[in-house]
Amino acid sequence: MSRIEAGGTIRITPRPSTTRRYAQARNSAALWAATGNSRGHEVIRRRSFLAVLGGKRAGTRVLLQEPDPDAQELAELTELAGRSTGPVDVEDPFSSTDLSHLGMRNWQMPIMVRPPGSVPAPAMEVIRVQRTHELRTAEQIVIEGFELARFTPYRPGEMFPTTLTEQPGVDVFLAVLDGEAVGAGVTVVHDVSGSHYWVGTPSAHRSRGAGRAVMLGSLAPMAHLPVTLTASRLGRPLYESLGYTAVTSSTWWSAP
Repeated sequence: MSRIEAGGTIRITPRPSTTRRYAQARNSAALWAATGNSRGHEVIRRRSFLAVLGGKRAGTRVLLQEPDPDAQELAELTELAGRSTGPVDVEDPFSSTDLSHLGMRNWQMPIMVRPPGSVPAPAMEVIRVQRTHELRTAEQIVIEGFELARFTPYRPGEMFPTTLTEQPGVDVFLAVLDGEAVGAGVTVVHDVSGSHYWVGTPSAHRSRGAGRAVMLGSLAPMAHLPVTLTASRLGRPLYESLGYTAVTSSTWWSAP
């Protein structure tokens, strides 16, 4: 979009959807840089992407940061994917980079945004994780809830290392019902916006309001910020009920 200012100057104004794509891209990169650093993995930063090089189980994670990677960057991204010893996952919030030559499957998920605003209290207790045993509980809930077979058999601290919550802007939350943890989620605050990740519940506790509680409890500290998330098909109705609106789509590429 453009507008003409006094004196005939033309100023280009980014479209709202483009702005949200960049917000999601930067926030996701902040999460995965923090995760990579806490795991001791190599983190590579380029103009158009950030890559975290994990091992056989964690795999390689790539977050595109610009819609126009150049030939050299694409060649490096291709080389990183080719030499990964584990799964490869690429998140492209701009849906503009064709990675079909890598033989990866792809799908789209909506990027949703909630403007700053008040947040209702959750119907159950939600705590911010501060102790190692709480982090281990959250880790196990996420692994089960998202069916992350790559992290089985379970190795404590492999997905959520103890130092994860020491990374700038990263918090982990647990929903607790009758003294039992029934839901978990991660938030990241970066560059005046927030985002949710890994909101999950164990199969035995689904449809009991745990996901909603985790969302509300983790959203409260970010209520003064615009907050983004990438929604699954099953999660979208919940997010819409909490004031999130789909503004654009993100393309995901994955290879086992």
